[in-house]
Amino acid sequence: MVASNDTLSTRKPPAAGETDERAAGPSIDPADVARFSAQAAEWWDARGPFAPLHKFNPARLTFVRDRAAKRFGRNARTRAPFVGLTLLDVGCGGGLIAEPMRRMGFDVTAVDASSENIGTARAHAGQQGLDIAYRAATVEQLEAEGAGPFNVVLTMEVIEHVADPEAFVRSCSRLVKPGGMMIVATLNRTLKSLALGKFAAEYVLRWVPAGTHDWRQFLKPDEIRAMLSQEPVAVSGPYGLTYDPFTDRWSESDDAGVNYMMVATRD
Repeated sequence: MVASNDTLSTRKPPAAGETDERAAGPSIDPADVARFSAQAAEWWDARGPFAPLHKFNPARLTFVRDRAAKRFGRNARTRAPFVGLTLLDVGCGGGLIAEPMRRMGFDVTAVDASSENIGTARAHAGQQGLDIAYRAATVEQLEAEGAGPFNVVLTMEVIEHVADPEAFVRSCSRLVKPGGMMIVATLNRTLKSLALGKFAAEYVLRWVPAGTHDWRQFLKPDEIRAMLSQEPVAVSGPYGLTYDPFTDRWSESDDAGVNYMMVATRD
């Protein structure tokens, strides 16, 4: 959340594992930031409120790894195929994507609007011996400071939580290095996603806490494509990700009715 100078001057010093940084920018939705901040300590609990994300993560990682390997001519089967490449993880949460990306060889910068999330992410990465540049900041702050550009920019399940999706995703795309790529993961605004991604996930299966998502903020693939139409990127997708209850696994599919990814490349 964004705090006033008076708040910052009277606030208690951060506890161990926390950070005193503050993010600022028009993309911040204070209510969503507060919601995720309240759960910051539980990001790495595979049986906690982020348990569904832990199950979802392997499919996301496979998608990013395979697309990046193809884009940059790397062998995805090697131990650290992306050594020498930079990656920005926007809205990194507790670091569930940033850490494996670092292990794959990327030089990772990861930002989040929640300083509590960044504190958790930093502490966990330190325990794992991973050097990830974590920072409580927004993509608008990075762009204003002239950060990057990066070979890969990721924004995974973030755009549906920001106040101005178009300004947000355009800022993200401008941080992509020529020849690089951006991957956007989100939920589709369909009746299927209303039934499964909202009501079933939050109120029936209890995969995520009630109120995590606002279905009205879900975006259709064509809307993301239109948002990026004025930027010098080529957009492909959607690429669906679906859950198989029989195997209890997520995988890429042709069904983009609920979860999907879009890829934007800058030539």
